[in-house]
Amino acid sequence: MSDSNIKPLRWGILATGAIARTFARALPASKNGELWAVASRSTESAAAFAAEFGASKSYGSYAELLNDPEVDAIYIATPHPMHFEWIVKCAEAGKHILCEKPLTLNSAEASRAVEAARAKGVALMEAFMYRCHPQTTQIAELVSSGALGKIKAIEATFSFQAQPNPASRLFALELGGGGILDVGCYVASFSRLVAGAANGKTFAEPLELKALGVLGTTGADLYSVAVARFEGDIVAQLQTGVNLNGGSHCRIVGENATLRVPSPFFCSPVQGSDETILYLERGGGQVEEIYVPFDRPLYAFEADAMASMVATGEVLYPAMGPDDALGNMKMLDTWRAAIGLSYPGERGENAATVKVKENVMRTRELRGVVNEAGAPKAVSQIVLGTMLEGAIEPYSHGLALFDDFFERGGTCFDTAHVYGGGMGERVLGRWLKSRGVRDEVTLIVKGAHPPNCSPDGMRHQLQESLDRLGIESGDIYMLHRDNLQIPIGEWVEALNEGLTKGLYRAYGGSNWSLERLSEANEYARSHGLQGFSSASNNFSLARMVKPVWGGCISSSDAESRVWFEQTQTALFSWSSQARGFFARADRDFTSDAELVRSWYSDDNFERLARAQKLADERGVSTVVVAAAYVLAQPFPIFALIGPRSVSETRDSFEALGLELSPQEIRWLNLED
Repeated sequence: MSDSNIKPLRWGILATGAIARTFARALPASKNGELWAVASRSTESAAAFAAEFGASKSYGSYAELLNDPEVDAIYIATPHPMHFEWIVKCAEAGKHILCEKPLTLNSAEASRAVEAARAKGVALMEAFMYRCHPQTTQIAELVSSGALGKIKAIEATFSFQAQPNPASRLFALELGGGGILDVGCYVASFSRLVAGAANGKTFAEPLELKALGVLGTTGADLYSVAVARFEGDIVAQLQTGVNLNGGSHCRIVGENATLRVPSPFFCSPVQGSDETILYLERGGGQVEEIYVPFDRPLYAFEADAMASMVATGEVLYPAMGPDDALGNMKMLDTWRAAIGLSYPGERGENAATVKVKENVMRTRELRGVVNEAGAPKAVSQIVLGTMLEGAIEPYSHGLALFDDFFERGGTCFDTAHVYGGGMGERVLGRWLKSRGVRDEVTLIVKGAHPPNCSPDGMRHQLQESLDRLGIESGDIYMLHRDNLQIPIGEWVEALNEGLTKGLYRAYGGSNWSLERLSEANEYARSHGLQGFSSASNNFSLARMVKPVWGGCISSSDAESRVWFEQTQTALFSWSSQARGFFARADRDFTSDAELVRSWYSDDNFERLARAQKLADERGVSTVVVAAAYVLAQPFPIFALIGPRSVSETRDSFEALGLELSPQEIRWLNLED
């Protein structure tokens, strides 16, 4: 029976395994869905499935299903290592997506999947069926209402005893086997929901997580226990496994009462009824039985929650929308990392990649770096740093960031010998090799960071960086600092030595003063050598009040801007967003000591106010205005970014679409 306010969805089911059959069996009881088509890798299997469940069409390939114009939404029921690929392909086909749990193999893939759906304007929901059932809604309401008092602890268990079979999806590493991804995802999502409800939110992320587990002969986890801490001093104990006869049950312990949930994930009814049961246990042995009625099968609720999301654009709480799903994958990554579990698909060359073209990057020519025709090379104005901040598993995290950046049109990468002890260079090197794009990108290699800021230190670190990257030469070599004890001629001679050897094609200096840059270039001119073609100093709409790190130099002042315009020296600006000042700054925000020390001043707050005013007028964020200011300078300027996720990269790219007039640029910088 259809809800008159929601358009029914015509469903396509992708894959024909056991979970697909469960969904198909329940779909006729949904209020807003019908089974339209099914696809399998076998024509016979698809036809048999369609005949059994009444689908109008069947296809012998997944691609054919996606090409059916009458299909509104796809239920992805493949093993989870295939989820990322088909989420992206469904999004490209304009199909709304209900994907079986876990959403992807890891959070890096999940972030790209979420971005793919967002870019194409399709709904994406992770298929945690229990999150769509009235029982779960009742649990969240009891927690948020204060019926249990302040929540202190959550206990959640989901495990079962399966006989180890190295070839089965439960134990094979190449199929994403193990308990954490298969059923641990349920207890993680339950704890995040409850902790969120306790704190007045739709979900919460753990502040810390520790775990122990047992790995089987295939390397997959047989069983594991995690302990997580959430905001409000809530502690969760989570148990899972595919070789552990623990069943499924949960308890939520509050100051005033404990809520016991006998069937948290299957929402099984009391025998012979259409109600589930919860037990609210108070002191003195008092137990209140809470009956929760329902009117359709578990998976039918899931289908209707998806239809609601498609119709309204909003997630029907407590169903699992994209942001919630992404947080759950990060928690599972942390859990797996704690017990040393990783998958072949996360190890560099094997990591999945699906191209999602969205934007075309704006470029500027860079003097000293030439293309194959010998002309100045066009370099993307946004440059991706390789610090890999926030990475749980650096290879999968880095490859996802690099793929996303490159596919948006980004072509320039900033590396440094000191980033992550060399991990950034190793991951980028793996990406370059596996993607085969070395000739299509521009690489900045930085070195000679103190205490190795000398010509000899530079030579040693440069070769080590090239070895980590797996390349014979970079495009631009950048000294990470200056050392005033080294005569300028020694620097220029050493840097030209690298040019002669073909180790790079141009060079520059990070945190070099204009005086030293000018002195170096005069020395180079008078000795028939190549000079500095670029610098990498701070440049931002906000004035750097005090250096962020020792030896740091800003070039945001009027004198520096004139020098760069006159010399047309390229400037690769770091901290172009003033380390988050335009995203987070508030006169009462003082917990970030670096932000306060380096950026808080009356003139910067006035710049912030003007950026906010212009952002409101243009319908963008203040961050976009501040970034657009940087990119609009009348000299070759490039903004270095260090995103923690692909969504942050997307936000940075918005600045490319905002054109500022010369009058607006002066006004923003308090010159008018």
